[in-house]
Amino acid sequence: MNKKIATVITDMFEDVEYTEPAKAFTDAGHEIVTIEKEKGKHVTGKNKETSVTIDEAIDQVNPDDFDALFIPGGFSPDMLRADERFVRFAGQFMDADKPVFAICHGPQLLITAKKLEGRTATGFTSIQTDMAYAGANVKDEDVVVCCNQLVTSRQPDDIPAFNQEALQLLNS
Repeated sequence: MNKKIATVITDMFEDVEYTEPAKAFTDAGHEIVTIEKEKGKHVTGKNKETSVTIDEAIDQVNPDDFDALFIPGGFSPDMLRADERFVRFAGQFMDADKPVFAICHGPQLLITAKKLEGRTATGFTSIQTDMAYAGANVKDEDVVVCCNQLVTSRQPDDIPAFNQEALQLLNS
């Protein structure tokens, strides 16, 4: 069954951490919906290799309308977590036990949402201590799947394992 995946993203995302999972998800028949503060805005990756047109504004979306949440890394999650609307949105997916896919700095949004306590997860090296302070059991592995819900990875090199586990969860 095809799933609808909310993707929270803004400028300075890590290009391949968006493009490669998004391609894997769409190639598998799933729908990616990009969400930022403003519908129609163009956001650009930190490597300037990718530009994304935003499908929906955060004020116009409801987590109930989506099957999963995808949080690409880069500086994007850190900027989004300064906005309570994105924090609340991410938290609602965790509370509803819907799949959440966060790579690299993506877990920063979950730290701010206070949704990592008791979870096993990973993230980019520089945020692993923050994740531990947030109550996560942090692993330094290419991909960590927790509670048949949360899929996390550390960096671009981990994308193949990240995509494989995310797709397995979407297709289960």
